[in-house]
Amino acid sequence: MTALAQRTMPLNMVITFRFAEKTDLAKLEWGGEHTNFRRVFQQAYNDQKAGNRLMLLADVNSYPIAQIFIQLENFDEFAIGFGKRGYLYSLRVMTPFQRRGIGTALMREAERVLRERDYESVSIASAKDNPGARRLYERLGFKVYTEDSGRWSYIDHEGRTRQVNEPCWMLEKYFK
Repeated sequence: MTALAQRTMPLNMVITFRFAEKTDLAKLEWGGEHTNFRRVFQQAYNDQKAGNRLMLLADVNSYPIAQIFIQLENFDEFAIGFGKRGYLYSLRVMTPFQRRGIGTALMREAERVLRERDYESVSIASAKDNPGARRLYERLGFKVYTEDSGRWSYIDHEGRTRQVNEPCWMLEKYFK
């Protein structure tokens, strides 16, 4: 495990920020809560190995208690002509660790990783039915630039295609 950074968080927890390793994939299911994303995690890990994506984790005692994934390639028409733009997604913090600054710290670490790689901006989607996430992103300097239908699909752990309809706000932040 190669640590990117460590911070002592409330409750004196030492949290290590690091990229996912193969042994983390099963742990990311969080005891069955996210088993349906097993194939999504595997694909993200394969993409990380190929250099197209990063899986950034907040780790306590070798267990990922929070995650954010970083898509490294420009992904939308709004990024064209504006330099390198990363896309953050799948920000999750385990319920017992929420509201302790871990999501904020993970977001800042993701931004740091992108800045180090000479990215000029970053974007993230916030579900319209999750105003708390939007408040977090806006507090971190993100601004809404458009809406998105939030329609996407994935293949779950049993091989079934799952359709997701999650209307969202698209937010962006420029580094320079």
